Amino acid sequence: MQEDIIQSVLDGNDTLALLPTGGGKSICFQVPGLMIEGLCLVISPLIALMQDQVDGLLQKDIPAVALHSGLSFFEVRKILQHATHGDYKFLYLSPERLETQVFKEYLPALNIGLLVVDEAHCVSQWGYDFRPPYLRIANLRDELPGIPVMAVTASATPVVQEDIVKKLNFSNTKIFRQSFERPNISYSAFLVDSKVNKFFEVLQNVSGSSIVYCSSRKQTKELAYLLNLKNISADYYHAGLTQEIRTVKQQAWINSQVRVMVCTNAFGMGIDKPDVRTVVHFDTPDCLENYYQEAGRAGRDGKKSYAVLIYQKENLDNLKVLPDKRFPAIPEIKRIYQSLSDYLQIPVGIGEGEYFDFDLLEFVKNFKLESLLVINTLKVLEQEGHITFSESIFLPSQINFTAGKEALNQFEISHPQTEVLIKCLLRTYEGIIDNRVSVYEKQLARLCRITIEEVKEQLLQLQSFGMIEYLPQKDTPQIHFLLNRASAQYLQIDQDSYLLRKKQFEERVQNMICYVTLTNECRSKYIANYFGDAETKDCGKCDNCLAKKRKIISAEEFSMIETKILQSISTRITVDQLLVLLKRYSKEKVWAVLDHLQSEQIILITEQGIIENQRT
Repeated sequence: MQEDIIQSVLDGNDTLALLPTGGGKSICFQVPGLMIEGLCLVISPLIALMQDQVDGLLQKDIPAVALHSGLSFFEVRKILQHATHGDYKFLYLSPERLETQVFKEYLPALNIGLLVVDEAHCVSQWGYDFRPPYLRIANLRDELPGIPVMAVTASATPVVQEDIVKKLNFSNTKIFRQSFERPNISYSAFLVDSKVNKFFEVLQNVSGSSIVYCSSRKQTKELAYLLNLKNISADYYHAGLTQEIRTVKQQAWINSQVRVMVCTNAFGMGIDKPDVRTVVHFDTPDCLENYYQEAGRAGRDGKKSYAVLIYQKENLDNLKVLPDKRFPAIPEIKRIYQSLSDYLQIPVGIGEGEYFDFDLLEFVKNFKLESLLVINTLKVLEQEGHITFSESIFLPSQINFTAGKEALNQFEISHPQTEVLIKCLLRTYEGIIDNRVSVYEKQLARLCRITIEEVKEQLLQLQSFGMIEYLPQKDTPQIHFLLNRASAQYLQIDQDSYLLRKKQFEERVQNMICYVTLTNECRSKYIANYFGDAETKDCGKCDNCLAKKRKIISAEEFSMIETKILQSISTRITVDQLLVLLKRYSKEKVWAVLDHLQSEQIILITEQGIIENQRT
């Protein structure tokens, strides 16, 4: 559908494209973005996704840039100035960035030809990843009359699709839905006594690159350790690792130096490794949207691949009570908001736009709170537009010179070892005298021909003597206050909308449970129907479809198996012994005949598994 989608955008239509994971969404807006005169403005929620696409465009010599939270005010202004001069073809930014004063100031001077909303399901509060700033994207349309809007997403139910079109004020609407079928993926779900044993069995039976999703950081490390003990090359990945370590691990897996990546759902966004043969879910996700996206990272090369979900009864029991945990009572939310403000030492009326280091474990311990309750409350506060919480944000180091030229000269004379670094800073980073700018210690070390440790040591020395202000890089969890801190008792929460979102979440959980416990229905068809794709037929490859195939038995086979059974039961025989005797036939076929003979009261299978002839 890529060509049809592109043509729709070029014709000036507001276009919604629903393409599954790996379906080539970026091409659908990058091609018209290049063909339409002016700047293509792409709104995306994740820094990793933005940077990944910008890097890809730059490699093709297409001028592109991303405005993300790691940039200083000076750098943002500089990028926007270049954009007004037509220096970029693509400008990526977060929805929050649209609302900043500096962006509004430069917007009239930007020659925008196309507006793209990536991950468009975030615009709907009925979706699984609702983000309030997405609702305000529609305001941008008043500033850009006549400019077509393209919205893309991999997973949106019919209700969410309708909401996207409504919330983004679409006109001349065209909707394209690619089939949600992944014909090369075999879906399966196993109810097991031992998850670990089944997990090993899957990875031993299917060779090639794999992703294993877990719900906890601790579990990723433990499972990777167990796999390595079994001589299966594995590593672990989660948002608690530093940016540098995550990058190294990710690259080793992409280059197939590591076969299995055991990870939380922090892994996978924007990663396009085509030869993933298995995606195993060691824990059950809370909704089909997440499951479909994660499972869809298998088999992007079109070759046969497997999406395996391993579960136990207690996993389903935990899912059933999840809505009450995910949506805490409003008094609880206000209590934790107050504790958060106390922990970060933010008085009422300030904090808007600021980032704060946030140690979840320390916070939970100090205020004697349950960690899951805190995490879910932070998600609610995000959805209500008060804060954002990021476990994996990367804010580069920032520096600005606080000393005058004369003081700097004197300092260089008394501390000659810092002269090279000072000159390098002044020459490399424009505006560093008057503004705080982002710097990269690794780049400075290369330019100055010294180690990173020496760079950091000299920067701290410059700061201690009052020459610079130096804020080292952060890749620790961050709380970003979008609004000034409110008094907890007057914290604004739309109760009606909140309870409605809880109800929608309950329905999503129930659909996930239904998927896991399916026995007779095709799994691929169930997923497609959930997303409104009613044309899908049985895949013939999932565990349920394969079980149906095995149960299909011809009249000739039925007669032969029946004869063998009746001959065998002349002596005392158990079901297990019979299955060994008839091993040329599948267990399902033998059981189909046994069930028939029992229903006709020709045989009886005792509690001990002994087959008795009822007609003798």
